[in-house]
Amino acid sequence: MTAADDDYVYDEATGEWRPAGEMKAAATREVRDASGNLLSDGDSVTLIKDLKVKGANQTLKQGTVIRSIRLTDNDDEVDCRHDTIKGLVLRTEFVRKR
Repeated sequence: MTAADDDYVYDEATGEWRPAGEMKAAATREVRDASGNLLSDGDSVTLIKDLKVKGANQTLKQGTVIRSIRLTDNDDEVDCRHDTIKGLVLRTEFVRKR
């Protein structure tokens, strides 16, 4: 048995001490785009429909490429930037991986 097998981590969600290996496996999430492709930090995506941007009085057109996305705590949203809009959050159901 190695030292890593003896490590336990406190899980705040359940209030229990759990093996570190089990917690690490639970921490890996899968974020998928509209086509079912796996997304990760730094990917480029393309919009699959026109989107009106709240607060910017602007519409992002279908086919617009968004580079260097960042995954958020919510599996249904990605954080990104566009040339004209900073701090943009897009729903994964409206993007497709390039």
